[in-house]
Amino acid sequence: MDMRKQAGFLRPLPTESGGARRAWRAPLLIMKRFLTPDGLLALCLICLSIAALGIWFPADIETGMIEKMRRQVRIGDAMLPTVALAFVIAGGLMTLFVQQPDAPSLSRSNLGFLAMLLGILAVSFAIMRWLGPWVVDVIGLDADYRALRDERPWKYIGFLTGGTGLVAALITLMSGRLTWIAVVVGLCAALVLIAVYDLPFEDLLLPPNGDV
Repeated sequence: MDMRKQAGFLRPLPTESGGARRAWRAPLLIMKRFLTPDGLLALCLICLSIAALGIWFPADIETGMIEKMRRQVRIGDAMLPTVALAFVIAGGLMTLFVQQPDAPSLSRSNLGFLAMLLGILAVSFAIMRWLGPWVVDVIGLDADYRALRDERPWKYIGFLTGGTGLVAALITLMSGRLTWIAVVVGLCAALVLIAVYDLPFEDLLLPPNGDV
């Protein structure tokens, strides 16, 4: 037996080094991090955002982020949604790589909160889209809303009402009660957006007037 060992017939199996062990454990740790509820939600948002940037926007939006016409630089139709999705992707990446080890898992209360949030967004966007045309129809003006979508005060009806309601409803959802402060904050937020995006640009339509 000793002669065989000396001749090399019975060599001990090589043990796995620490570097090799860490090399195959790293992908498992990454997979474990991604398979958490927060990780799956972040992956879905990142994939949807990339699909919108690469497929939906080029097929549906005619202008890019910045458009040059007659020596004038304009904000293209793709600017605002691209910036918004960039923040979504950044938030998804932060969620993937900055997860807390003791973070709570997804529960029914979380799903209920998400459902209420989506309901608030849907109702607010519906008000933005349909309140202006409805008011014009009720008043009975000679022109339709499409002809008035860039005229004051008609172009502010849907955006101001829906934007105020959106911010006030989100504050109410977080605080658990509706207050006049929430309504005032929502109104101020909508007015600030109008002052930033509508007043400086003559050819920029407030949402959703561009789709009417």
